[in-house]
Amino acid sequence: MTEPLTGEAQRFATVNSLMSAIAGTGRDARRGGYSRPVYSTAELELREWFVAEATARGLAVERDSNGIIWAWWDLPDRHDGGAPAGADPRAGALVTGSHLDSVPGGGPFDGPLGVASALAAFDVLKMREAAGTLARKRAFAIAVFPEEEGSAFGVACLGSRLLTGAIDPVRALNLTDERGTTFADASRAHGLDPDAMGRDELALSRIGDFVELHVEQGRGLNTEDYTDAAGRGPAVAVASSILGHGRWRLSFTGQGNHAGTTLMTDRADPMIAASQAVLAIRSIGAAQPGARATVGRLEPVPGGTNVIASRVDLWIDVRHPDDAVTAALVTRILEQAQQIAALEGCAAELTEESLSATVHFDASLTRALTASAARTVPGTPALATGAGHDAGVLASEVPTGMLFVRNPSGISHSPEEYVEDDDAATGTAALADALGDLL
Repeated sequence: MTEPLTGEAQRFATVNSLMSAIAGTGRDARRGGYSRPVYSTAELELREWFVAEATARGLAVERDSNGIIWAWWDLPDRHDGGAPAGADPRAGALVTGSHLDSVPGGGPFDGPLGVASALAAFDVLKMREAAGTLARKRAFAIAVFPEEEGSAFGVACLGSRLLTGAIDPVRALNLTDERGTTFADASRAHGLDPDAMGRDELALSRIGDFVELHVEQGRGLNTEDYTDAAGRGPAVAVASSILGHGRWRLSFTGQGNHAGTTLMTDRADPMIAASQAVLAIRSIGAAQPGARATVGRLEPVPGGTNVIASRVDLWIDVRHPDDAVTAALVTRILEQAQQIAALEGCAAELTEESLSATVHFDASLTRALTASAARTVPGTPALATGAGHDAGVLASEVPTGMLFVRNPSGISHSPEEYVEDDDAATGTAALADALGDLL
């Protein structure tokens, strides 16, 4: 388990020292990078690390009914008559944070950078308050959301979806991981009550604004629009929007049989249909400007080397700024898959697993973030992203905004994801300035 920073080291903690403290947690020797699915040993160790760091800073740590961890910096005067009788002293708080889980073989920064930056930014804010340069007017919290990637139970941003009611808790609780364990059973095993999970009005009322810092997951800050003469882009950007996106399971069913005794002419092989569909999906996505269509996972059933599969499931990720176009792309994919399946004597069925509409972040909060970040990074650009985030789910309920930190590799969900130390420090400074202004 990682050890929390204490004493003088904690007081002057930097985002880079915090990231270094967890650099060994969840390394994946087979895939490379990190594998930290929700409720895995690695993800649980990271939660313990966060709780220890937050507690060492005097934050009040709680876990809610949906498994979200909250670390609160309360307003003392509100407990001494500063708020109307009966009022919640945490109502309308400023919240920042991110997630700690990862995709299989992911990079080190996707999620944890936002959590570590939040802790380091809090250190700055606390010192400013002690120096008399910060006069807070509302409570503050750091939130850690579970199952943001959906790598264990198949639905991205599951914690924030439950919080906001964006997913039916019955459906969520019946989701299963690769071992067949339901989300309900996994949650129960880790001290949660499945019957209490779902939309949380109290928690939502406590979020006045939500700001998430995240590694940029593309090449936006490295394009010609933003790079200087040396080819270096700005360290920080403010998010403008998130592309609409969803995940679907496409299932091909055929006739399972013996690989040695079944003639090639006698086969109804769903693997052949699935492989042709993968190519068709790529072509459909490439033909639509601004679209992304990806098959990232394929599973044959039963999966033996000398067995003709009876079913093949593949998972599709489709994204486009226009939600109507996303829907049309998915319809086109299903039609093409059914035609391919019929030619192979098979059938094809499509099941929606998650869908998020295009998100445009709160205009007022985005302007405030841009003004604050510009003090650290003059000319801070606005950047649209194709990646989903908890901030995008929360946007339907509360004002949300995001800061991106430059990724010089332009690669994410891969061991090659990268953030330079100087850029991480600049991102923390920009976050601290923005939070200070909003507080």
